[in-house]
Amino acid sequence: METRTFEHWGMNLQNPLIIAGPCSVETPEQLDKTVSGLVDQGVKIIRGGVWKPRTRPGNFEGVGAIALPWIKEVKGKYGVKFAIEVANPNHVEQALDAGIDLLWIGARTTVNPFAVQEIADSLKGVDVPIFVKNPVNPDLALWIGAMERLDQAGLKRIGAIHRGFSNFNDTKYRNSPMWQLPIELKTKFPNLPLLNDPSHIGGKRDLLFDIAQMAYDLNFDGLIVESHIDPDKAWSDAAQQLTPEAFGVMLKRLKTRNTGLENPIFKHQLEQLREQIDEVDRELLEVMTRRMNLVEQVGEYKKSNNLTVFQIERWKKVFKTRAEWAQAMNLNPEFAREIFKLIHTESISKQTEIMEGTKLEK
Repeated sequence: METRTFEHWGMNLQNPLIIAGPCSVETPEQLDKTVSGLVDQGVKIIRGGVWKPRTRPGNFEGVGAIALPWIKEVKGKYGVKFAIEVANPNHVEQALDAGIDLLWIGARTTVNPFAVQEIADSLKGVDVPIFVKNPVNPDLALWIGAMERLDQAGLKRIGAIHRGFSNFNDTKYRNSPMWQLPIELKTKFPNLPLLNDPSHIGGKRDLLFDIAQMAYDLNFDGLIVESHIDPDKAWSDAAQQLTPEAFGVMLKRLKTRNTGLENPIFKHQLEQLREQIDEVDRELLEVMTRRMNLVEQVGEYKKSNNLTVFQIERWKKVFKTRAEWAQAMNLNPEFAREIFKLIHTESISKQTEIMEGTKLEK
């Protein structure tokens, strides 16, 4: 997939790119007041939901195409660009007819290759910027596949939006950030513009700043944030929207980071630290090899004594004590739990190979 940076989009976009606006366009008055407030904060691209795919029927699904003339009016009045979500070719046609400047494909649509292909086919021959939100589930291939379909349809101004992933175990975030996935995406496609959506990750407005700052720290290319003139009365996603004024305060607090290091002394010091990290990583792998050798011996013992591979009491002890050890060493215990989940999965796999006689001889 060929990707272009914002510099090659030919739109004179801000860096970092900021898109903000209501979750849903509700009324002409609500849209006008919200856009006015955001323009006062320096926002030049407004987002707004016209068609809102919801998880369950009966919830507010957007006012629909009647909002498009309202959008056209505020675009002319305030000199802003506008971005909306599209989920099918009919949405695409109506959005383009209304002069919408940017499109995005939502998380629920990204999971369906048939739907994405229909949108891609409807955009052949059209040079419009389009963003793809990550799928609801943590599937990098599905995310990339959606963008590849757009690329094959001839679109070149393609970007990605990280809005988090569904995870029923997460009690803090509405959608788990799983930062490693957008990082891997950016590693595979360095020129791909990547925005962060802290609103849908956080689900609560008091979490947005920390999420947005993390995105800046990870060198994301910008933010797309939900903002409403009166969030508590919003028709959808009230808890995660900021007033334009609160959004402006958040933007002023955010710190952008340098992507490079010009000072040769600092650069040398950084390289020395990285060399030490490389050495420690090698030691970690050597220790891991020793551990897996012991795991294989345990597997042989279990096989000779006809024991089950999975011993739940042992796993409970490991899961509990490793987190406690980590905390005593000033490490994040949740980090330790995640590491040992992976280690345990690999240990089970190795012992299963031994029990079934499928382990290859070295």
